[in-house]
Order: sequence, then structure tokens, then C-alpha cells
Amino acid sequence: MSQGFEMKSADATKNSGGNRQAKQVADIGSIQQSLVEHFSDIKDPRVERTKKHQLTDILVIAILAVIAGAQGWEDIENYGISKQQWLEEFLVLPNGIPSDDTFRRVFEFINPEALNRCFLSWVETLVTKMGGEIIPIDGKTIRGSYDRNQGKSALHVISAWSSEQHLVLAQMKVEDKSNEITAIPALLELIDITGAIITIDAMGTQTEIAKKIIDKKADYILALKANHPTLCSQVSEWFETALADNFQGIDVSYDNRIEKGHHRREIREVWTVPIAAIGELYQPKLWTGLRTLVMVVRVRHLWNKTTREVQFYLTSLTSDAQLIGRAIRKHWGIENEAHWTLDCTFAEDACRIRSFHSPRNFALLRRIALNALNCEQSYKRSLRQKMKRTAMDNNYMIRVLSCCFINNTLDSSDSLCQA
Repeated sequence: MSQGFEMKSADATKNSGGNRQAKQVADIGSIQQSLVEHFSDIKDPRVERTKKHQLTDILVIAILAVIAGAQGWEDIENYGISKQQWLEEFLVLPNGIPSDDTFRRVFEFINPEALNRCFLSWVETLVTKMGGEIIPIDGKTIRGSYDRNQGKSALHVISAWSSEQHLVLAQMKVEDKSNEITAIPALLELIDITGAIITIDAMGTQTEIAKKIIDKKADYILALKANHPTLCSQVSEWFETALADNFQGIDVSYDNRIEKGHHRREIREVWTVPIAAIGELYQPKLWTGLRTLVMVVRVRHLWNKTTREVQFYLTSLTSDAQLIGRAIRKHWGIENEAHWTLDCTFAEDACRIRSFHSPRNFALLRRIALNALNCEQSYKRSLRQKMKRTAMDNNYMIRVLSCCFINNTLDSSDSLCQA
């Protein structure tokens, strides 16, 4: 693998553009070195006689191309051809730009577990301490990855999302004939969640998952729905009675929020009570660390109708309606800022990459790109516009990469990275 990750010396690169060109080569050289370090554990799946291109070159071009908006193997090849003169300054490229078939074959057989470990080690360099962080966990199906001819169902993955730092922290494949219940504990093992607040939808509201979160020194907020019918019915009836009596004599915490936007008005009310207030709660000892029960009522006034939704939650946090309500609201960040962005900006659901390990590996490339673009904050535009600019402007691509692949990012006044 050391040969596959041979680096081109910065001294050997072309440098006919004066000090400005030298600065550019040095910066991208440092970035490439960091990329090599983060992904050096990946073993080349090819036999020796077929290695016309270095694995380093293939991985780096693929990562840069997906950051710039590539949605498939041909897009990656076209990016490489379009940027070949620039890429030659820091990549070896002994036989030019690899073909789309070469990219496809390599990513079909790269071990996805090894690539995932490299992704996790890279993310660890980006995140700060997780104390107080709200981390939603949710699943997503990559709909275009099914293969009817091979009898292969669509890839389903679960992800952990940092709501404050806007980063995908980890990803785990849900195995065939399994579900998120078994995948979530495995995902939690991958990341340090000490002091964080984990929010999970009803599928993950399981006693073993609650215990796992507490054992890892974190707190949980779990949605309570009909998959726990006895407990859900008891909590629902108790809150209904207490609300009718205006919570007389009950230690209750209350908070409300009114938000307007997108031609709608939403009123959210949150009530939290200690579990002792309910009295004989159904099997409370099964839920490790359970301290508080929560009711959230959402009333949405749309232009043509009004809807009302009532939701209940179990949490290990103390009864604080403002804190818990904010954490529940933040849970939707994984849908709005991660899953929706992957579908609408990166066209993940429309992607028909589906052979061998390639769906899972390409999904990780998208999440690398999402994290990289979110790390760069100097260009105050949408993610799509930032992506387009990386495709058009090599200097801005350097700015994005420097924000996430080297420790000392470029100064905002640097002439190479002017927004």
C-alpha cells in the first residue's frame, strides 16, 4: 500500500507562475499529504498487473470530484480530465486520468469497512468536545441502489449527525433482513458521545438502546409511539387528564414557541414532568436512567388547513421543558440538513450506482463532501453554490479542503482564498 500511496514531491512539480503559483502548490501538497494519511489504511483491491493508476490518485480525484458535484463515475472522470493540468501539480498520474470504468471497478471492491474507519478517524479531527451536543440518529434508504435483476434491495444506512457542528459523525449499514434496532448500538460504539444528548425516533425506542446510551455517559430523548402500546397508552391518558386539570398540584415544566415561515405558522407547546408524578408507571425499571416524560403539541396553521399533532417522549434528562423542547426540535436537523441535502443537492436517491460495494462507498464519498463543504464558512452562499464554485475555482477548492484536511487553515485574507 505504501507504493500505492507514493506522493509526488512538491519540488518536482511545475512552478512557472512565480510566488503565487508556489504558494498554491505548497498548500495543495499539504492537503494531499493529509488525505494520504487519513486514507492510507485502505488496501488496493486490484491485482498488481492491472495497476496502471495509483490508488492515491483515484481516491483524491474521486473525493475532489464529489465535492465539486460529481454524481457518478463518468462525472468523476470528466472532472479529472477538466482539471488534469492542475491535478498534475500534486498527483503522480503515471497514465493520465483514470477512466470511469477504473473508478467504478476500484470502488466496487474497496473494503467499505476500511473506508468507513478512515472516515471516522477523519471526522474525529473535525469535531470538538461533544459535551452538551445534540446528536440525532436516523436512518435513510438510498432508493436508487436496488438491483432488481440481482434481487438486491436498496441500501439502508443510519447516521449520527452533529446538530451544532453540522457534520455527519458516523454511518452504519443496516444489514439485510435486519433493522435499525440492531444497527443503532453498533453505530453508538463508533463515536464518543460523552455528555451529549442522543435523540432517536420511535424505531430506536428500545430498552437496550437506552442502556447503551447511559453506559456511554450520555443522555437520551426517545420518541414514544405505538410500538410500545401499553406504556404509550398510559402516558397519553395521564397527560390528557393532567392537561384537563391544568396540571394542578403537579411539578410540571412548560415552554412554548411560535415560528413563522414558508407560508405557515407553527405553535409548539412542551410539557415535561418527572416520572414520579405519574405514580405506577408501566415497567419503568426497564428504561435505564429514565427521569422525565414529555408531551409536545404542534399546531400548524397552513394557508388552507390547520393540523394538530401530539407526541410523547422518554428522556434521561431532568424536567426542563425549554432544554428538552430545543433538543427535540434539533432532531429534525438530520432530516433537513443531512438527508434532504443529500437527496436534493447531491442527488443521492436518483443515483443508480448499485454493484458490489460501490453504493456504500459512494455514499461515504458524499458524506465526506457534505462535511467538507459545511466546514468552509467564509463563502456565505448555499451548499449548491459552494459546490459549483469548487468545480469552477481551484483556489476555492483549496480553501474548502484546507478547512477540513489540515489543522492550520488558510487565513481569510490570503489572496488564494478570497471569497
